[in-house]
Amino acid sequence: MEILHINDKEIYILGTAHVSKISKEEVLKTIDENAFDTICIELDQRRYNSLNNPKKWEETNIIDVIKKKQTGFLLANLILSSYQKRVASKINSQSGIEMITAIKEAKEKNIHLELIDRDIQTTFSRIYQKHNLWQKAKLIVSLISAIFDDEEINDKDIEALKQEDILDMALKDIEKAFPIVSEVLIDERNKILAQNIKKAPGKKILAIVGAAHIPGILKYINEDIDITEINNKVIKPKSSKIKGWIIPALIISMIAITCFKNFDQAKNQMLVWLIVNGGLSALGALIAFAHPLSVITAFIAAPITSLNPLLAAGWFAGIMEAYLRKPKVSDLQNIDEAANSLKGLYQNRFTHVLIVVILANIGSSIGTFIAGLDIFKSFISIFN
Repeated sequence: MEILHINDKEIYILGTAHVSKISKEEVLKTIDENAFDTICIELDQRRYNSLNNPKKWEETNIIDVIKKKQTGFLLANLILSSYQKRVASKINSQSGIEMITAIKEAKEKNIHLELIDRDIQTTFSRIYQKHNLWQKAKLIVSLISAIFDDEEINDKDIEALKQEDILDMALKDIEKAFPIVSEVLIDERNKILAQNIKKAPGKKILAIVGAAHIPGILKYINEDIDITEINNKVIKPKSSKIKGWIIPALIISMIAITCFKNFDQAKNQMLVWLIVNGGLSALGALIAFAHPLSVITAFIAAPITSLNPLLAAGWFAGIMEAYLRKPKVSDLQNIDEAANSLKGLYQNRFTHVLIVVILANIGSSIGTFIAGLDIFKSFISIFN
């Protein structure tokens, strides 16, 4: 444990492993032996709510998730959360046990509790937005590979958990190939944790964080860092909104111009757009084992939604899937077990809808690129 004196504050920084029973005992001992004004914990509001109300999933409306464009973030969060719980169960512990203990002690002893971590969805969003389309695809494959690796945890791994967060350990190999992941997941959060600890109310403060974050926190806590930008999602410039309409405008313009030059060729362009875009989106839905009507919905929606950056084929396919195969309460109750494997994700109706949305969208994006390129070649040919 590190003890710092910054301005008029005495700050205790306790490094823990999020599945360690020893960490739980250290938290209890530290709180019992000291009179803290504030206890800071490495959680954001979403994860705090999840720990305090683990059955909150049962109230989730899948249609709202799709409309709010949260399918990818939610699925990633589910998989990572399940992974943490799976690791914890293998060493006969509970994920976040030391945080749960700190919350309980703060309530019982009437100590102010401060949530000092960045919103988990903001972290995912920043990682996603800072990669291009190809990097995003590779990152998703690498993440799934790392999380669903069912390799047995040995004594050496258990010891390693005392020094680093489960999530950090799972993503260690990914960070080598994707340095931005490390920057956003570790370095940015270290800055945020350090500044929030320093600004916490009270004279005597206990900060409970994953042990892997301590070196970074110690590095930044004596610096005055403006965390406003890194504490929020990546703000896209206004020009990016305009860029979203450029490809649809170009495709429509090329087909329109071709109509005046060669109407039959323009019909072929439209046919390519419908078949390729709709076909690949439908293929994505098929790979997700969507209902036949959901597949048809993806096929019909993709050529239209691809011309409007505010819409996505996967949303319509997902809503149709949720209507035809409505998730049951049992699907939400068993969501952690489902997220343990790809098979489980497909069999659970709730996560299955998320997969339909994502794969139909991916298919439509690929279809837009392929069909758009073909239309461009056809357009150029009319001037030769």
